[in-house]
Amino acid sequence: MKSVLIIGAGQFGCHVARTMSELRCEIMAVDIDEKCINDILPYVTGAQIGDATNADFLKSLGIRNFDVCIVAVGEDFLNSLQITALLKELGAEMILSRARNDVQEKFLLRNGADEVVYPEKQSARRIAVKLSSDAILDFIELDEDHSIYEMAMPKEWVGKNLIQLDIRRKYNLNVISIKRGGKVILPSPDTPMDADDVLYIIGEMKDVRKCFKI
Repeated sequence: MKSVLIIGAGQFGCHVARTMSELRCEIMAVDIDEKCINDILPYVTGAQIGDATNADFLKSLGIRNFDVCIVAVGEDFLNSLQITALLKELGAEMILSRARNDVQEKFLLRNGADEVVYPEKQSARRIAVKLSSDAILDFIELDEDHSIYEMAMPKEWVGKNLIQLDIRRKYNLNVISIKRGGKVILPSPDTPMDADDVLYIIGEMKDVRKCFKI
């Protein structure tokens, strides 16, 4: 069970807390706004009202006791930057900070953040990729180049197997699994494709576009 400190109990912080509570994490939430603290209370094991830009207040939380510190302050970037730097000074093991643009992302990384999340950019990219083609049902970005794509089955692939399709050699793509009848299966090289199958493919977007004629 991981111990998590979430600084900023706004909408983003609440969403993170809700998911992490479902994953049985131990969560402490901090915000200067009492209403925000009241909103996040159902999803956390502890909460405090306080100013996280105050070094003495942060120190009183026992920063080294948390596995992850999440800076979810969204509106005031200077506060977010200051909190990130203070957490670093206090010996935080892992700091994840929220950014709203590329410039903020760079400054946060330079001032102590181990990782930066950029929800608006990531959501916009995910939506754009999904809506760019009916073939792409969803995707998970792994790095700047590679993603796992959830793809609809092309009509011309039905009845063929991975040996016949040979997409690894032709397009540098790997089929890592298939969803069939609501269940995920690991196909063997000679497993024939069904019309209702959903493919999970890992590779680069440029190769996906060539392979699926997007």
